[in-house]
Amino acid sequence: MQSNTDSLLSSSGVRKRLLPKEGENPAAFAGEIDIASQAVLAYTSDDPDHPIDNLIDGHYGRDSTFWAGAKPNTMERIIVEFDQPQIVSWMIYEVEDCACARTQEVSVEVSSDGGRTYRQTLVQEYTFSPAGATFQREVQRLNLSPISHLRLTIVPDKHGSGTAKLNSLRLFASESRSDT
Repeated sequence: MQSNTDSLLSSSGVRKRLLPKEGENPAAFAGEIDIASQAVLAYTSDDPDHPIDNLIDGHYGRDSTFWAGAKPNTMERIIVEFDQPQIVSWMIYEVEDCACARTQEVSVEVSSDGGRTYRQTLVQEYTFSPAGATFQREVQRLNLSPISHLRLTIVPDKHGSGTAKLNSLRLFASESRSDT
């Protein structure tokens, strides 16, 4: 896998690079924050078969590993507690549900004061239907000044029942990012 800065020059003079296949584990991209080594993941619960570790295990795309809350019909929270404040320019996360018709809401809040206060930066809803939409990849430009905490609140279904789920979470500190 080549990063955006490692392109090949073809015989015709075209600069090019091969994109990874969906779900392939791409190498780290320029500016990607290594959450596992630079932060603690605090969370309200996880299903033992779908632990919080899956959220940042490097598996992306449809049918990838995922984090799931331990109890259905329960709002869940995940907080990325950075060891040192981080500038976050982009966020990519994925959600998949092939079995349940539901509307999941994800809100993102950030803190610059060690988690004492938060400000909302994003609220997004996803409607899943086994016969229709089952997968969502969200690429969000955030342009955040140094933050100490990033909090995701997941409401599994605004109109019924379901379990909170996220397949992956990636954060980027620079303009370079990949949404593969």
